[in-house]
Amino acid sequence: MLQQLVSLGALEFRPEPLDAIVERRLKTIWEQAPCPDCGATTIRTYDDLDRIWCRGCGFMSTYTLGTPFYDAELAPGEFLVAFVLYADSLLSINQIASLLDRAYNTIHSAIRDVEAAFQRGFPVVWDRIDHTLDGPTQVDETQQVCSGYKGRDPPRDGLSRGGSPEGGRTRWSGEQGDELTLVAACRDVLRVVSAEEGTKFKDELKPVIEEAEDLSQRLGEVWTDEYPPYQQMEHDHRTVVHDEAYVSDAGVHTNQAECLWSLLQPWIEKFRGLSKQGLEQAARTYGFLRSLNLAGAPIHGLVDCFAADIFRQST
Repeated sequence: MLQQLVSLGALEFRPEPLDAIVERRLKTIWEQAPCPDCGATTIRTYDDLDRIWCRGCGFMSTYTLGTPFYDAELAPGEFLVAFVLYADSLLSINQIASLLDRAYNTIHSAIRDVEAAFQRGFPVVWDRIDHTLDGPTQVDETQQVCSGYKGRDPPRDGLSRGGSPEGGRTRWSGEQGDELTLVAACRDVLRVVSAEEGTKFKDELKPVIEEAEDLSQRLGEVWTDEYPPYQQMEHDHRTVVHDEAYVSDAGVHTNQAECLWSLLQPWIEKFRGLSKQGLEQAARTYGFLRSLNLAGAPIHGLVDCFAADIFRQST
């Protein structure tokens, strides 16, 4: 339906205003950053040019240097539109490519580039956002079936790897180990998702707890359900027994994490099968973007995440 509205001219994607936002933001960041050549904070930008220039050593480049926008087929605004539609809607990459009237490979490569930059830059940007995280950290897990064999060399034929004899692309379980345990840590507006291979886990909590603690600065109390691996946690820990109630008499619950799963699962299903690496990356992206949305971060916060390599230099 959205595609029909675009084809009828009732809806139009206009990346030009976003291009201007990206340009202003990146130039501001460069003016605070050290020169890549001499290290001096003498970078100068120009309103009517796409160049940056170091007054100290004469270094010159475009303002998109160090970002996924550098020397790319898409304009910065198209990058933003494609990534937001990918990460915050149920549209597939094929559908996004059609809406933007671009080739699938062009959109796929662009999304992968900005997704990697987004995940690198999120901790830096999150640290600069004016917010206060309070309350307990709710931790929960869910299992997710993934394709698991994408990218293997040599690839397996469809039937031997559990595919359907019917036409079209299908999802399949494969052998044990083609399932991932997604673990979420939710604290206030922060959403952190990690993934570990398999369904029986012992140490899967450690990465997501450590990342949540790094991003929270102070983890606080941890609330979980009665799943046995949680009982081995080193942190101050309280439990709700879901066989008895979703909220304990003491008010302990994991409702924020359960809500995250209800949003994440249909979003992941749009991919119709992801590799282990792809599933983990996608889940982390969804959690981080959800955090920015819940924190009310402006659009330039997203741009700052993409400009991580420059932004880190200006700290």
